[in-house]
Amino acid sequence: MDSTRSPTVGDDAGRWQPGESPIPALFIGHGAPPLLDDRRWTAELAGWADALPRPAGILIVSAHWEQAPVTLSATAAATPLVYDFSGFDAKYFSMTYPTPDASALATLVRSVMPDGLPIHEHPTRGLDHGAWVPLRVMYPMADIPVLQLSLPTLDPARLLAVGARLRVLRDLGVLVIGSGFLTHGLPYLRDWSPSANPPGWSVDFDLWATDAVLRGDLDTLADFRHSAPGMPYAHPTTEHLAPLFVALGSASRIGAPAQEMIDGYFYGLAKRSFEVA
Repeated sequence: MDSTRSPTVGDDAGRWQPGESPIPALFIGHGAPPLLDDRRWTAELAGWADALPRPAGILIVSAHWEQAPVTLSATAAATPLVYDFSGFDAKYFSMTYPTPDASALATLVRSVMPDGLPIHEHPTRGLDHGAWVPLRVMYPMADIPVLQLSLPTLDPARLLAVGARLRVLRDLGVLVIGSGFLTHGLPYLRDWSPSANPPGWSVDFDLWATDAVLRGDLDTLADFRHSAPGMPYAHPTTEHLAPLFVALGSASRIGAPAQEMIDGYFYGLAKRSFEVA
């Protein structure tokens, strides 16, 4: 995105153009770096991206950055990545994703926040693995400006409100992504293999949450701590579900049903992902 021209204008074939319908918002299960070696999953993510209009910019909220007040990642081109993981093959620590300057995108994001709400910029923070791992698959050329937005809270109602603020960005060709995992009970896994059978708590929560998302039942979903089966095992901490509320909050209308795009399990955890109109 060239900061000397309108950030809504694109040049490439298939790129979203002003006047077109708002670009969808997404919730994706980002997995861990080994996602990059899963042929089926990478094919699903790549095919999903190919079916979307090519965005003018990408704003992604990852489970792996909790910071208040709302903060944006660094805007400089090719800001180094954050390798916020351990215990994986050394090859993942040498991967790069050198995205273009995102200053114009940052200006857009600030413009949709209410007066009096500070939005900070972290001058050196790059994309963490919740952002760059799936984006390497979906947009491998790294030629779209990308910014990461911090999670300022884990409260569903407040996250839905953040998403509502971001809704207008979709009218400008910005792809809003919530990146988490629909179940994330790592302490309770017993079979540490990618093809492990999912535990009952993972299946129960996955099906319950999917039903609520597809019906657009935000009230039920927001009460997951008290009403969802499989709790607290599915989410002993809730940061991996939190990005879902940002994506749903940016829907074209409150409670709009989402479309399921990816299903299945990875290490027994639900990788189900949704597209929000």
